[in-house]
Amino acid sequence: MSSTDKVFAGSVPRLYDEYLVPLIFSVYADDLARRIAALSPSDLLEIATGTGAVTRAAAALLPSGVRYVATDLNEPMLAVAKQRQGDDPRITWRQADALALPFDDAKFDVVCCQFGAMFFPDRSKGYAEAKRVLKPGGTYLLGVWDRIEDNVFADDATVTLGKMFPDDPPLFMARTPHGYHDKAVIKSDLERAGFKDISIDTVTAMSRGPSAEYVAIAYCQGTPLRGEIEARDASKLAAATDAVAEAIRKRHGSGPVEAKIQALMITARP
Repeated sequence: MSSTDKVFAGSVPRLYDEYLVPLIFSVYADDLARRIAALSPSDLLEIATGTGAVTRAAAALLPSGVRYVATDLNEPMLAVAKQRQGDDPRITWRQADALALPFDDAKFDVVCCQFGAMFFPDRSKGYAEAKRVLKPGGTYLLGVWDRIEDNVFADDATVTLGKMFPDDPPLFMARTPHGYHDKAVIKSDLERAGFKDISIDTVTAMSRGPSAEYVAIAYCQGTPLRGEIEARDASKLAAATDAVAEAIRKRHGSGPVEAKIQALMITARP
């Protein structure tokens, strides 16, 4: 993983929340929220909250007495999440590193982490921290993206930008969000952290955007892919966005567009 892969700064958090969350995250946030609610937790920890897609979905399903701690390493992302959620006495917002959680042992019934594990520098260490703060009998729920070929818009963007910058293609999407999908590797990482009861579900859905331009802005300007483009030529961000939009338009149409997305939803217990 590149050092820039975790940089969600400037306008990226706002564009991420405005464009990318509705495009690809909301459907999986709803899925994870249902899984959380089915466990009826009294104390819930969310790791890698981002701009709060899961937080909003889970909060809508959970009762008034739940204690919900939402964390993220990136404070600008967490600030957007807090603002979007509004006043909710059940939720505590806290900046925290998933590899060094600032919580006592055996504190939470459920720990959840959607689309954050791919960014962990040491995944087994991050999983071990989740296990440490789980109460006996607790559950760790997490989601990761499947391979990029099964996430069509991300693949479209990556292929197009590879043609635009052939000598140094921007590979953030393939390298990090879609770079951790081998089920055997995921299971092994969880087992090394002390989890024994592990199930992995492949969940396919559709990503829908109002236009090709919308999708292109989501990927090229609402993710760390923006930093990769600007590192190659800062003057070409608009041109890169336009090129991705044109590629999506040619493949998926000039009106509202849709394409397959796919993720792995994981349940783990010690």
